[in-house]
Amino acid sequence: MTAEVDPSVLVGDRALLGRSSTADRVADILRARIAEGYIPPGSKLSEDTIGNALGVSRNTLREAFRLLTHERLLVHELNRGVFVRILTVQDVTDIYRVRRLIECAAVRNLGAPPYDLTQAEAAVAEGEKAAEEGAWRELGTANIHFHHAVVALTHSKRLDELMRGVLAELRLVFHAMDNPRSFHEPYLGRNREILSALKAADRVRAELLLADYLDGAEKQLLEKYSEFMAP
Repeated sequence: MTAEVDPSVLVGDRALLGRSSTADRVADILRARIAEGYIPPGSKLSEDTIGNALGVSRNTLREAFRLLTHERLLVHELNRGVFVRILTVQDVTDIYRVRRLIECAAVRNLGAPPYDLTQAEAAVAEGEKAAEEGAWRELGTANIHFHHAVVALTHSKRLDELMRGVLAELRLVFHAMDNPRSFHEPYLGRNREILSALKAADRVRAELLLADYLDGAEKQLLEKYSEFMAP
């Protein structure tokens, strides 16, 4: 049975819209909630529920839905409504192909040190705090923040926007993991290793660690997601 989005996950987001709320800002909020794991795949997005929660018009909301559909996060089903997309196994493979191209190249082309690792360090600290509290969904979010921070080192707005969408898609796959602790916790240590290599300005080591990280994560996700999607 399809569940609708719980409006409580949007509490507090209305203030983020400001006085001139736009479809882009609404899309940013919904994308962030998907990436944080609050809105799972298959969820129905009710115009009334979300529009009331955010205080936006149907037209604004529909434009936000259109933007996120273009990003492959949502899907419109005729006579049924708008739903958070359920990814295929092939989508997972493609996401990791894109991640390798973006993340590894980002590290490889960082240029001369020092690098501003403030965001990456904050993401690792966020992950450590989540692990201490046993908050495994939040640890998954922290891992996403870390990899977004690595790409942010390129200071490229286009890459930053592309990575946001890719990582939000990836989060939809995480819901298939029946033991989030066993999946997310080991990657926290890998994030620390990558961060240490970047602090030492060792781009070669950082890229090798990152490539190995992505290979391992893809294999693990594909095995589990293939079972999850099997008839």
